[in-house]
Amino acid sequence: MALLLGIDNGLTVTKAVIFAENGQVLATARRRVAQSMPRARHVERDMGDLWSQTAAAIAEAVAACGRPATQIAAVAATAHGDGLYLLDRQAQPLGPGILSLDSRAGDLAGAWLRDGTADRALALTGQVPHASAPSAILAWIRDNQPERFGRIGHALACKDWLTFCLTGRIGTDLTEASTSFTNVGTQDFDLDALAVFGLGALRNALPPVALPDQVVGHVTGAAAAATGLAPGTPVVAGLHDVTASALGSGGYGQGTVAIVAGTYSINETVSAEPRTDARWFCRNGLRRGEWNAMSISPASAANYDWFLDTLCGSDRRAAEAEGRAFHAEIVPEIAVALSRPSSAIFHPYLFGSPHGPQASGAFLGLHGWHDRGQMLRAVVEGIAFNHRHHVDALRDGFAPGAARLTGGISRSPVFAQLFADVLDMPVTTSDTDEAAAWGAALCAGSGVGLFDSPVADPRDLAALTTIYHPDPGRAADLSRRYGVFNDLVAALSPLWPRIEDLAKASHD
Repeated sequence: MALLLGIDNGLTVTKAVIFAENGQVLATARRRVAQSMPRARHVERDMGDLWSQTAAAIAEAVAACGRPATQIAAVAATAHGDGLYLLDRQAQPLGPGILSLDSRAGDLAGAWLRDGTADRALALTGQVPHASAPSAILAWIRDNQPERFGRIGHALACKDWLTFCLTGRIGTDLTEASTSFTNVGTQDFDLDALAVFGLGALRNALPPVALPDQVVGHVTGAAAAATGLAPGTPVVAGLHDVTASALGSGGYGQGTVAIVAGTYSINETVSAEPRTDARWFCRNGLRRGEWNAMSISPASAANYDWFLDTLCGSDRRAAEAEGRAFHAEIVPEIAVALSRPSSAIFHPYLFGSPHGPQASGAFLGLHGWHDRGQMLRAVVEGIAFNHRHHVDALRDGFAPGAARLTGGISRSPVFAQLFADVLDMPVTTSDTDEAAAWGAALCAGSGVGLFDSPVADPRDLAALTTIYHPDPGRAADLSRRYGVFNDLVAALSPLWPRIEDLAKASHD
């Protein structure tokens, strides 16, 4: 049986997962990739270190899988979308990679909303530019780092950099190409899209576009030495991790909204025609003639992790030192809190929001008698409410009838049931290990003929899933709470800029 390697690079961890042809995980290796925040709103990482850590993870997985590297039939990478990874004209890294958590271009994206640029972009590209979109970051570099801008040779996404390191070939795929500069109708790069943002000088920096399962190169000798892979192993173009997660969990397709509760609140559904709306990105799907409507914001489970790290740090470290799973210990506290009335509301905007870069996180309705479980209940509930904000937009445009939930938070039945109740629709979770990496591996297998297409998943998906149905009483109660949540957003929105100004004043 052939093997497949899926590389999944997130915002803090890069993973290499080796699968058997039937989807069984044979080996997984992880490496942390350091982030740097040299100033406010700048979130970066060293591109050389990213490749080194990824190569080390691949080498560990290859050594651990118990099979020779020559049995790996193909490789594919997936990684966080948006952000920017620049190469100069000699194909060398041009400064650090810029992550999708970066918001240095937030003011510029806001100005585009006011001057009509965003409306023109929506009509042409199918999406309103946001702070971490390649269009906004490139325009920021043009205005603030002109010397760097003038040296740009290639503008890539994260997984494209990893594919280049494996193969020595410059390129991207259909899904990743559509983050800023494709025509929403033709699905190809459009020079008019560059012109909308004043970036016409970069016409030669846009990479060639392949289908996600198209073989675009082979593992070089240098990459083989660094990773333990066999030289000449086929490498396909790969895909955006949002699409990869939906594909790997069985949630890619029409009629279903695929939800990833991770660093970002990701909510997506597939359509057979382009439909544009400021509430979602209309991006390319896996194939031409397919579009992926993505309604997202950086406001999901990272808020939960922040609470555990910041306010439960000593308890968490003590549990981990004793080999106990702190998350499993704390969920019963949340379950108890969910069974009782509470006035506590949490806005999960610690790292961003769907309401602009100046929104901030907040507890409201909090009293001295609230305990840790009730605060955590508010955090998890707020995360689910933010997903509902996005899912409701997709229901307006596409009427999906069911949801498929992935991400670490989905592994808890308490949280999965909460999502079903908040969304008031059936929510399916999957026992799939490493969904995004498996989505990449499906593309790799399709590229070398092991599968008929990326959606020809060989697994028994029904056997891997659990369906959570909404409880009518809890759904009605949570809908009332969601209404208060939204009213508080509306009330606070005029104050968010003034709150942010306090931080600026403190540095004067």
